[in-house]
Amino acid sequence: MSTLHPVVAEVTERLRERSRDTRAAYLKRIDAVDRGGPQRAHLSCGNLAHGFAACGSDDKAALRSGHRANLAIVTAYNDMLSAHQPYERYPALIRQIARDGGFTAQVAGGVPAMCDGVTQGQPGMQLSLFSRDLVAMATAVALSHDMFDGALYLGICDKIVPGLLIGALSFGHLPGAFVPSGPMPSGIPNEQKSKVRQAWAEGKASKDELMEVEAASYHAPGTCTFYGTANSNQMLMEIMGLHLPGASFEAPDTPLRDALTAETVRRVAGFSALGGNYLPIGHLIDERAIINGVIGLHATGGSTNHLLHLVAIAHAAGIQLRWDDFDALSGVVPLLARVYPNGYADVNQFHQAGGMAFLIDQLLGAGLLHGDVKTIFGTGMAGYAQLPRLDDAGALHWVPVPKQSGNRGVLRGVDEPFRADGGLRMLTGNLGRAVIKVSSVPEDRLVIEAPAIVFHDQDEVAAAFKRGELNRDFVAVVRFQGPQANGMPELHKLTPTLALLQDRGHRIALLTDGRMSGASGRVPAAIHVTPEAVAGGAIGKLRNGDTIRLDAVNGRLDVLMEAHELDARLPVTADLSAQHSGMGRELFGLFRQAAASADLGAGVL
Repeated sequence: MSTLHPVVAEVTERLRERSRDTRAAYLKRIDAVDRGGPQRAHLSCGNLAHGFAACGSDDKAALRSGHRANLAIVTAYNDMLSAHQPYERYPALIRQIARDGGFTAQVAGGVPAMCDGVTQGQPGMQLSLFSRDLVAMATAVALSHDMFDGALYLGICDKIVPGLLIGALSFGHLPGAFVPSGPMPSGIPNEQKSKVRQAWAEGKASKDELMEVEAASYHAPGTCTFYGTANSNQMLMEIMGLHLPGASFEAPDTPLRDALTAETVRRVAGFSALGGNYLPIGHLIDERAIINGVIGLHATGGSTNHLLHLVAIAHAAGIQLRWDDFDALSGVVPLLARVYPNGYADVNQFHQAGGMAFLIDQLLGAGLLHGDVKTIFGTGMAGYAQLPRLDDAGALHWVPVPKQSGNRGVLRGVDEPFRADGGLRMLTGNLGRAVIKVSSVPEDRLVIEAPAIVFHDQDEVAAAFKRGELNRDFVAVVRFQGPQANGMPELHKLTPTLALLQDRGHRIALLTDGRMSGASGRVPAAIHVTPEAVAGGAIGKLRNGDTIRLDAVNGRLDVLMEAHELDARLPVTADLSAQHSGMGRELFGLFRQAAASADLGAGVL
């Protein structure tokens, strides 16, 4: 293993120092939980009887004895999410694995699991980001029965994995692992899908044609295969040691997938306080694991949503991660993967090219990853530079990953990266702070200086396009889209329109206090602008025609005017009442009022 890169070491040490007091307080809290025996040992007879009343006789006897681990299953199953549909059979599978191993497992509770693909551009999307914190709360409710000695978290998609992990860290004294289900088979080529979407935006494709291409893309059980937030989640769980090596992108419902699930169940049981290898999740997720997550995000060009989620996850473990840490690491972590929307390939092709094992092997070899972390595999990160296999008898084992990529168009080594730096950067200036994903932005579009056209809704952009008003250079300012305004919905509907205008030769950029998720791509987009408009941020002072300069090379975001002129302007206000009711939005008023700024995770926890 190579010597740790000095910048990685420096950023990690700064994070430790910044988090010293909050991390110590967190560890003191989780270490204070009595681990003298099974968690349920202190329950009254009535408590315990309620907890095993519905169990079969063998499980009931095991739970009464108090000598065997009992694992919680916290599941985000529903059969409307393709990624989560395979989880339908997991509880029965896990319970049987537990019985075969001499311990027990129970479904502790379910958590909400919404699909951003279904709600995209719809009112329900305004519940999406806040669903992360709701998932965390539901996880805490599931675990609050205190019947459990470890936990298995069944979740994949956008806000669900961060929410589950935040909830898991609130019960940081319990060992835990995440159990993935894998991506769906590849559908039509992503470039074909993008062309039809842009043709639809131009009015050159029918709704039936668009429906056909969408249905051919999202067509089976399993995770959507583009590299958005859901698959970025899977990458993070593996590079942070919460999946087994190679588990993230193995296909659903295969013998290898079931073997990985079974081994995950056994590992978590082995980490319980009833054995001699106690490993609580609150100790596994430390500053090094968080930094490894940031590095993985850079190396793969992952979802910008994790500039919110990783901050919130770290906070739940008493760790004070900041956008400055992302920015400092971006300068030294090369981009090693090109997966759609940052390339032509999908996650299945990434996996076939060597996937996470090759990526981790390359980062470790360059000193760009903490190898000495705790993981559910038990070997530090070196064990993750391996691929899972089944032998002729069906037994699970791991083999070293080849030293050469299986597809250099998708995955490369550190000696020939797609870019020398990471795909995510921070922007600062007189408009506040923002982030930008540059991994697929053309080099000649990293600096855009153009007049602003101000909108208060993504649908207004589409309407202006249809009226023929956007055939020119401009910066689309889409404001009142932050967490306090309307829950910070993703603004994917902007992508086809802005990409089409850029393809026509116009110099286009987006400036917003909203989100673009893992699907932000070729059009330069300064997102997560903070302070947001509703909180009095400078984005609320912009007017049509103001010259905006977005400079991703030097990390600047400015409106070109004298400071005294900007200071003298009053921010505009907007009537957002129509966005605060209907489709359940009235239930989340307290979340909007309590939401933190984007740079602090945009949550209420």
